[in-house]
Amino acid sequence: MTKNLDDIGLRSIINNYDFYFIDLWGVIHNGIELHKNAIEALDEITKAKKNYVLLTNAPRPNSTVKIFLEKMGLDKAMREKVYTSGQAALSYLKTNHASQNFFHVGPPRDFDLFSNFKNKKIDDIEKCDYLLCTGLFDQHDKDLDYYKKLLINSVSKKMICTNPDLIVDRGEKREYCAGSVAKVFEALGGNVVYFGKPYPEVYNQAIKNNNKKIIAIGDNLNTDIKGAINMNYDSLLITNGIHRQEISREGISSVLKKYNLNITFSQKELKW
Repeated sequence: MTKNLDDIGLRSIINNYDFYFIDLWGVIHNGIELHKNAIEALDEITKAKKNYVLLTNAPRPNSTVKIFLEKMGLDKAMREKVYTSGQAALSYLKTNHASQNFFHVGPPRDFDLFSNFKNKKIDDIEKCDYLLCTGLFDQHDKDLDYYKKLLINSVSKKMICTNPDLIVDRGEKREYCAGSVAKVFEALGGNVVYFGKPYPEVYNQAIKNNNKKIIAIGDNLNTDIKGAINMNYDSLLITNGIHRQEISREGISSVLKKYNLNITFSQKELKW
């Protein structure tokens, strides 16, 4: 049975775990500003001599996300804990596709992911060896039908998706993510290789487990919680995140049943 931590805080379970995987977007910040209580919780985790990684499905290298967090005002010691899905994908691309041409599906701001092999980017989708999806084009960021037409004749190629998230909330605005494009490609019959939660590679690259007792904290059932289950970790769902409207409307038990997932703990916001 799920235990709610709203009244007793994260401090009530701090000694139960050696290591914490903590989501960034939706838990530590909302894309615009940091969540004060979550920052305090990170500080207290460190004081308790526990370790954590800020594991995020961001289609960018670690260094880029650290710069973004610095501008947001996050402490340097906390920024150094970041590990991204983009970083995991970059390691794979360098090893397996360094000599191949790719077609980029995503906004220009994601260019830093492939800056080391930018000469392999081509603008003709028919001539590429594989598709690299980091998100949606700025001019087509609301219309998934556009991607059906774009990708329909490329299903024989492999797509590398650097962010499995379907949607994200930037403040009060909901936006599509790369995972939504990847799902369109799969529906057309294409093959997608994902990097990020809930897939094991990003966890395995982020730390060496060494039999640690681990909990994963996040607001997304499809990525944070499903990833925890895939890795056999306990989980803490932040209910005021991406699923807040569903949970408010249907109740947490009904939402979990709908997604066919279980959680260990729930908390409205990450709070010590």
